[in-house]
Amino acid sequence: MAAITNRLKRLAHWLLAWGAYWYYGRPSRRLIVIGVTGTKGKSTVCRLIASVLEASGARVGLLSTVEFQIADRRVRNERKMTMLGRGEVHKLLRAMAAAGCRYAVVETSSEGILQYRHLGLNYDLAVFTNLGTEHSERHGGAANLKRDKGQMFAALSHHPPKRIAGRTVATAIIANLNDAAAPYYLNFLAVNHWGFSLAGEQKFFALADDAKLVEAAIINAAPTATNFRVAGREFKLSLPGIFNVRNALPAIAVGRQFGIPDSVIQQGLAAVTAIPGRLEFVNLGQDFSVVVDYAHEPLSYQALFTTLRSMLSPGGRLIAVIGADGGGRDIAKRKIMGTIAGQQCDALVVSDVNSFNDDPREIAEMLAAGAREAGKRDGLDLFVIVERRAGIRQAIALARPGDIVVLTAKGSEPCICVAGGRQIPWSDRQAAEELIRERLAGAG
Repeated sequence: MAAITNRLKRLAHWLLAWGAYWYYGRPSRRLIVIGVTGTKGKSTVCRLIASVLEASGARVGLLSTVEFQIADRRVRNERKMTMLGRGEVHKLLRAMAAAGCRYAVVETSSEGILQYRHLGLNYDLAVFTNLGTEHSERHGGAANLKRDKGQMFAALSHHPPKRIAGRTVATAIIANLNDAAAPYYLNFLAVNHWGFSLAGEQKFFALADDAKLVEAAIINAAPTATNFRVAGREFKLSLPGIFNVRNALPAIAVGRQFGIPDSVIQQGLAAVTAIPGRLEFVNLGQDFSVVVDYAHEPLSYQALFTTLRSMLSPGGRLIAVIGADGGGRDIAKRKIMGTIAGQQCDALVVSDVNSFNDDPREIAEMLAAGAREAGKRDGLDLFVIVERRAGIRQAIALARPGDIVVLTAKGSEPCICVAGGRQIPWSDRQAAEELIRERLAGAG
């Protein structure tokens, strides 16, 4: 019975998506659609791609976990959904086309693919960032997750070539060669294939002679920016962290795919100075740093904590508030995340993120178990405080001059999801600002 119910649900999603595609006038046929999928970095990659395209003078639409954009109008995504359902994606694409947008950059989630929200998007470019295990349980295992994401790449050959602004649009696949899944995605059909990588890291795919490579060599990395070189051309990224260089490389590939000069691509990358909820600093004049970041799975924990440790002043400590979603999501990753955080951070606070109908204490204890195995001790450098505001207060109270406090797992999410389908309005940034002021007032 459960299998039949699931099939009926999938059929309903398929019918809704297909009906919306026609109801809203097949808007993707009037746009160059760039899909971005992967485990981490998708929203940042989308924003960098959009900025490069805007620097070329084009009007751009964007749909991501962080924000929606239709030409000059940008609004925060407060829906707690990467890809909107029930036809809303096609409705927004129609609005983009009506506003004169040439491009639509669409962050494409595995959950969206499962529910056919990608149906009818008629992708022209498909970008693969990386592949972790997040959401693999929803797909019936990691192999199925990898296969299902492939539907976005297969879609490139499922529609005739488009003509936009008098030119035929050539399809392209752009993939991270430093990820073991790259060969799978680069073997789908497209007119052009691009690979990107960081110099010195292992490549899992040898590009064919007619493919193109964007490979970055780091020149210098500072707390607020990174300079790197691609084939003799220097680029400056106004975002901290080596991992953000990797996020910039597909934007360079997209720019070159459309013949945008490197000088314009440089301007587009440099124009992005912050991504809400992604390595976002909260500075109210305190003598320690507070950072809000969406990192919520092992790959992003590794990248985030490595980057923040490189920013510490001598004697400074890294203090993290960590947590994981409930609702049956990726249970196996919780202990692993706790272990990574325990190894890389000097002190940890474990709090609720989105428990849904699960016991938030049980989720927290799974992460704490990994932290304890990494050597953390309760009441000394490990604190399990389920209520998130109280947890953030504890982390800020621990901070000394030169420390970095990082609030993970929520980013710019606008709510905390708890039992009974309730959504409690929430902002990590706002909570951090209030609690920093509270501490500063107490010190005065």
